Amino acid sequence: MRVVALDQRGHGRSDRSADYSRAGYVEDAADVLEHLGIGGAVVLGHSLGGVNAYQLAAWHPGLVDALVVEDVGAQVDNDLSFALSWPYRVPTRSALLHGLGPSAPYLVDAVREYPDGWGLAFDARDMNASQQLLNGDHWGDWLAGACPALLVRGSRSTVLSAEHARSMAARRPRTRLVELPAGHSVHETVPVEFAGAVRGFLGSL
Repeated sequence: MRVVALDQRGHGRSDRSADYSRAGYVEDAADVLEHLGIGGAVVLGHSLGGVNAYQLAAWHPGLVDALVVEDVGAQVDNDLSFALSWPYRVPTRSALLHGLGPSAPYLVDAVREYPDGWGLAFDARDMNASQQLLNGDHWGDWLAGACPALLVRGSRSTVLSAEHARSMAARRPRTRLVELPAGHSVHETVPVEFAGAVRGFLGSL
């Protein structure tokens, strides 16, 4: 098995972009698969990445053999504008973590030291813009994909409700729903159980 981890535009070590549209994200993923000569991939995505994954399957069905979608719905309406209050640059690492407040534990790996102080690896303005462009009704794309899919929901998730997840699984053929004892970041909270669910799904293909 070959595993390819994509740093999406504005994420990880990828550059910032002036375009955080749905097409921008999806075509990036398609370009990577085509560049690497990978057809028929199993595509796994969490949150934003989950929508990117099922839209990739809908728009480029020849590139995707199966999907794993983690804790995101077919209709998205989330507000990340709170991130605009995070500090951009501060003198010390501890000051940055303090300024991030309750979000700090989730952002420790994104903390960076720059010539002008400490900040995050990404710009919170980009994150907010990306979320605004992600919000919307994506049922058409979710239902358009014909490949097998595993939908993983955290039982304590505030992003994907149990009712919505069950509707997604019921309305889309060849879709399996697994709920695990976690919040939104299922893979991080219960990694062993998450990996087991993914392995079980892959073994059924």
